Amino acid sequence: MGLSAAAPLWGPPGLLLAIALHPALSVPPRRDYCVLGAGPAGLQMAYFLQRAGRDYAVFERAPRPGSFFTRYPRHRKLISINKRYTGKANAEFNLRHDWNSLLSHDPRLLFRHYSRAYFPDARDMVRYLGDFADTLGLRVQYNTTIAHVTLDKDRQAWNGHYFILTDQKGQVHQCSVLLVATGLSVPNQVDFPGSEYAEGYESVSVDPEDFVGQNVLILGRGNSAFETAENILGVTNFIHMLSRSRVRLSWATHYVGDLRAINNGLLDTYQLKSLDGLLESDLMDLAILKDSKGKFHVTPKFFLEEASTNQSADSITLPQDDNDNFAMRVPYDRVIRCLGWNFDFSIFNKSLRLNSGNAFGKKYPLIRASYESKGSRGLFILGTASHSVDYRKSAGGFIHGFRYTVRAVHRLLEHRHHSVTWPATKLPITQLTSSIVRRVNEASGLYQMFGVLADVILLKENSTAFEYLEEFPIQMLAQLETLTGRKAKHGLFVINMEYGRNFSGPDKDVFFDDRSVGHTEDAWQSNFLHPVIYYYRYLPTEQEVRFRPAHWPLPRPTAIHHIVEDFLTDWTAPIGHILPLRRFLENCLDTDLRSFYAESCFLFTLTCQKLPPFCQQGYLRMQGLVSTESLRQHRVESRLLQDYAPTGRRLEDSSQQLGDQEPLGSPLAPGPLAQSVDSNKEEL
Repeated sequence: MGLSAAAPLWGPPGLLLAIALHPALSVPPRRDYCVLGAGPAGLQMAYFLQRAGRDYAVFERAPRPGSFFTRYPRHRKLISINKRYTGKANAEFNLRHDWNSLLSHDPRLLFRHYSRAYFPDARDMVRYLGDFADTLGLRVQYNTTIAHVTLDKDRQAWNGHYFILTDQKGQVHQCSVLLVATGLSVPNQVDFPGSEYAEGYESVSVDPEDFVGQNVLILGRGNSAFETAENILGVTNFIHMLSRSRVRLSWATHYVGDLRAINNGLLDTYQLKSLDGLLESDLMDLAILKDSKGKFHVTPKFFLEEASTNQSADSITLPQDDNDNFAMRVPYDRVIRCLGWNFDFSIFNKSLRLNSGNAFGKKYPLIRASYESKGSRGLFILGTASHSVDYRKSAGGFIHGFRYTVRAVHRLLEHRHHSVTWPATKLPITQLTSSIVRRVNEASGLYQMFGVLADVILLKENSTAFEYLEEFPIQMLAQLETLTGRKAKHGLFVINMEYGRNFSGPDKDVFFDDRSVGHTEDAWQSNFLHPVIYYYRYLPTEQEVRFRPAHWPLPRPTAIHHIVEDFLTDWTAPIGHILPLRRFLENCLDTDLRSFYAESCFLFTLTCQKLPPFCQQGYLRMQGLVSTESLRQHRVESRLLQDYAPTGRRLEDSSQQLGDQEPLGSPLAPGPLAQSVDSNKEEL
């Protein structure tokens, strides 16, 4: 009887209850997307997922977003510019010079509303990220530290496996796609004799009073090293900075991660001989010794290796004992390590194969140009940690760059898992020139992620129309059809922004005479950032992309066009910019892309077998631009149009249009029957 009474408790209903209540046996919550980190990149991806209505969660170890910025940079001044005024009302253009805002539909969530400083305080970034998450209602689980990530094979999963995440409380989370936006958080440390004496950038005092009257050695030559030096420059006896490579100035390399002018005061004091100095040597060839007075001495490592026993500065021969002109013969009171940051691989199981094992692989995860892990399908790296794709080349490691690469990743995921094709605008071929001109003058993603993200124009059959795709990862061009769901059967144009090939580098003189190019025939020699248009009759293959010419961002095209650089980065000059571009496009397509007045189209229909596309798509469909008498007379007087009006007869002035006009910026041109004046003006 007792057994029968207990049976209901342990029968199927009771067993299901026990399983549900037992944490070890319960099924972990399963989501489509898991995002690690609620920094800028994590919040940016969360925004796009939420706008698309996807199932996702963001896991953040801190109680608020942007935990990195609560501590770093140590001296609180960001080097990302906050240019609040440009003289333009175009929001997309203004983002070119706003390096802190994330992308959203809410104009209140622009960083310009959070700080007036050109180089803002890091606390403003923390406040901004908090408002971004709260205002948009992003689904972030705070105080949740993911301690371990592994795989669980499952044929039913999107990518053949689920990602299993375990937090600090032992709670298990399961997701189909893992998006890692944890940044670089592990201080880079070089192991050499005496490296234990160095204080880390992450913990050294930021109070200048602690360095009064001291000799300081800083290991490293990046912005963190110079930021540290700038803070104590006025109170130290001297500062020496030691690194294996020469200093790289951002205005010479055109890479925003190199030394910025806001931090380079020590370069002045070095070159103006005010005791401070820079030295080059590989840290692995050196050693730091501590003497009985607590002072630190730098010596080549082989001096230490020759010593038999005690490894103190008081007991071994130092370089200055043999060479009284040794550069670092004066002892130091402090040694500070400022060697940058590495990705935290510790929480990822080896089965995910994130680490390549080489020196560069210790800093960044191993990923493809699509930002997907090479070792685990469905694992994407976002934000600063994805910078291996464009390291020292573009802005992918910084907010103003990765806000666009995150959007590109989201678009790839939308097509892969939800059959949503890459967004594109389909337009008639007559709007090709104006579409390109608009994008190169306004687009921020194209401008900031030069050489990495490019616009792609897919031509339709007979070149009557085109599809315009924005900001596609150009190193994935061979896989465009698979990744976007768009077809490239009839040729394509790729619009990229580029610097001159010999204009960037730590040893380049970027202020040389005649550095600017102003003539259209020399546009290919442009040095400053400028648009470059590649034309391909067929989509390049993976082999062509892989084995492209050295220093070329793309394989050799069928034809290429450089729009000449412009001091104002305003590529709207009718003769200098638009006319050469239109001629190039016409040569590639073997068609006439000019726009015409109705009377010119009428003359074409009477005299030509093949009409220009503008007349085909406009005039013959009762759409086009109708001239007024005043405009007609002006064109006749300017010798841009023959006067076909009978003598003594004046055309009726009309302001009525037969249809929609071409958008502003499209060049208006007469037909080939116009009087030739042998000048570029004839084509405008």
